Amino acid sequence: MRRAIYPGSFDPVTNGHLDVIERARKLFDEVVVAVAHNDQKQPLFSLEERLDFLSQVTGDIDGVTVAPLDGLLVEFAVQQNAGAVVRGLRAVSDFEFEFQMALMNRKLETSVETIFLMPKEEYTYLSSRIVKEIARLGGDVGVFVPPCVVESFREKLKR
Repeated sequence: MRRAIYPGSFDPVTNGHLDVIERARKLFDEVVVAVAHNDQKQPLFSLEERLDFLSQVTGDIDGVTVAPLDGLLVEFAVQQNAGAVVRGLRAVSDFEFEFQMALMNRKLETSVETIFLMPKEEYTYLSSRIVKEIARLGGDVGVFVPPCVVESFREKLKR
């Protein structure tokens, strides 16, 4: 059984994230989408909301599960019996940070490899940060995120 972890804050999940999940699922028997809890970040959506969004939008994809991640990614990967971590690369600017993280993870745990996947071209500009900014300014984010997220934005950002 080939299992991979796809970690992220997913604040919120975007269509670009979903594209990477679907691509990863073609390469691995199972993909665990690990939703990170980071005390140093102030997410717009709670951990529970982010887990719920991902459960809703990946529920129809066989072999995909959603789990919270608190602690070191490589320790979580070992606990989950995963041999790989999947990371999405949108642009060259993502590569330097992701490369450093991959090397550090390899140093911490040699049994876990990092796999980089590029999203479809139409998602290369897409980030959760940009989507949140568009929503805060009253723009339509419906083409960037799943419907459940659009509705939650409406509730959360009522003016």
